Amino acid sequence: MTTALQIARSGLDALDHRMKTISNNLANVSTTGFKRDRANFAALMYQDDRNPGAASGADTQYATGLGTGTGVRIAGTERIHTQGNMITTDNALDLAIDGAGFFAVQLADGTVGYTRDGGFKLSATGEIVTASGQRLAQPLVIPDGASQVVISPDGIVTASLPGQAAPVEVGQLQLTRFLNPSGLMPIGDNLYRETAGSGPPTLGVAGQAGMGQIRQGMLEGSNVSTVQELVDMIETQRAYEINAKVINAADEMGRYVVQNV
Repeated sequence: MTTALQIARSGLDALDHRMKTISNNLANVSTTGFKRDRANFAALMYQDDRNPGAASGADTQYATGLGTGTGVRIAGTERIHTQGNMITTDNALDLAIDGAGFFAVQLADGTVGYTRDGGFKLSATGEIVTASGQRLAQPLVIPDGASQVVISPDGIVTASLPGQAAPVEVGQLQLTRFLNPSGLMPIGDNLYRETAGSGPPTLGVAGQAGMGQIRQGMLEGSNVSTVQELVDMIETQRAYEINAKVINAADEMGRYVVQNV
């Protein structure tokens, strides 16, 4: 038989996980392209002493059952992929995705990672890389001496070169999207990996077939709402206090029974 102490403890464990989730959201409120997490809960099994509809007499039935819940557990942590605010930087290599999609980058182990952080830089060889030095999965190189790099909403990259009257197209930056972006695995450094839950990646042109558009000179801010997280934090704290009081009350009731019965 599950006791009130055990039920309340399951509540404390679940609420502790939710508080950690809220803390991580608040810690990343200024992280470029960060997507907030939400802790989801599920009730544990019920201990049923009587099922609804059980016979209560020769020709009568109980309208309701008689059962007791056994607590709660964390069902999962869901990443909310809503759009973050656009932050203007006027840096030619700062790119924000307005809509669905990710930038695909080459990881050190040879696999592909995905990010919404478009704070790109130029490497010593002219390649467009992330702030941590990862190359794009489809490498783009800006020619030496190029000036006024322009990236259109559909990802076409042009640059003005010495001796050229008109800008020269140097490549096209494509985006990747997933059927279930919440199924991607975060690996740190603003990067995600593909999983069976996310589905396979779909590569495409920005602004077409459900892909978002690329905004040059901008970065996508975190989608964390400080006000909402503070409200959730207060709610979690109050619920934690109530469950702690249940533990104290159940303990006092148990001691009373031992001492007086």
